[in-house]
Amino acid sequence: MGEKQPKEIKIICQNKKARFEYELGDRYEAGLVLTGTEVKSLRLGKANLVDSYAKLENGEAFLVGAHISPYVNTAYGNHDPQRKRKLLLKKKELGKLIGKVKEKGQSLIPLKLYFKDGLAKAELALAKGKKTYDKRQSMKEADSKRELSRSLKEFNRR
Repeated sequence: MGEKQPKEIKIICQNKKARFEYELGDRYEAGLVLTGTEVKSLRLGKANLVDSYAKLENGEAFLVGAHISPYVNTAYGNHDPQRKRKLLLKKKELGKLIGKVKEKGQSLIPLKLYFKDGLAKAELALAKGKKTYDKRQSMKEADSKRELSRSLKEFNRR
């Protein structure tokens, strides 16, 4: 009777480099405070999260370094592509994050931007930077998985 429809999610962009550069921990969903031209650019998929991070200031969270390209079909009032954007989180989540980010080596990294039921959202993760040898280990694992999948494909063709 009271069945809920599944949430419609449209991914705008992902930060694939973050999975390689950091060990990812807890994940959070945050809303974004945007201008009209930013929303239109996001709907066109014109965003980039490389080298972006979330910063906590005065009990609020901000997305810094995310690039949302200017909307091309506007005559005036376009936005700054690199501006700092406010993130909307619950007070409890913000309290947790403030405590965890103060720990040594913890950062808040955006993993992806997406639309959920028409609202712009960001998926954030608490992350700890990987050491060089950890990155090498990740590369070795990826290479071995790739080789295994190639050999399985060849085996299945026969």
